[in-house]
Amino acid sequence: MSNMLDNIGAVKVDDDRELVLLSQQGDQYAFEQLVIRHQKKMVNIAFRITGSYEDACDVTQDAFVSAYKEIKRFELRSRFSTWLYTITVNLSKNRLKQINTARDRHEISIHAEEGAVHIDPPSQEMSALEALEKRDVKKAVQDCIAKLEEDFRIVVVLRDIQGFAYNEISEMLRVAEGTVKSRLFRARDMLKRCLKGRFGEL
Repeated sequence: MSNMLDNIGAVKVDDDRELVLLSQQGDQYAFEQLVIRHQKKMVNIAFRITGSYEDACDVTQDAFVSAYKEIKRFELRSRFSTWLYTITVNLSKNRLKQINTARDRHEISIHAEEGAVHIDPPSQEMSALEALEKRDVKKAVQDCIAKLEEDFRIVVVLRDIQGFAYNEISEMLRVAEGTVKSRLFRARDMLKRCLKGRFGEL
């Protein structure tokens, strides 16, 4: 019974472990399963950081290519997902810098409405007005997140949207947990003020 409980605990620690080990041995099917398991969350993280669904898809693809090339070097000391999402965050940051540079040079047009259609559709139980209000709130939240400086935006995405633990975020960003909490406190305050400007007192 004790061994069984230990095994269950190990699965909770990193349920990707077996697939990772197979992938490290060259099993492409195993890696494809990792792609299926994590791609949705990776796209969401990248979209929240870059503000562009198209860029988020590109970032996710690049992240998987990078992970595939480097997976044999992954030493299983931490969760595979943490390692994978760290790659996603770093590539998203790089893409965001490219977007901002291009915007500053007026070489490309960034459409404010890009990605809006990808918001989850409202429940059929809602009235049309409620559905519109919910969509407007989601859009306002994303717009306010997009206005945050990079460091603050990322901690909000990882903690409040994706639900990562402080220690996981600390590992991803390579900063102290106290720094994560401090940034999150300031980011939430800035978001509250931004949303208050749109909707009044919250």
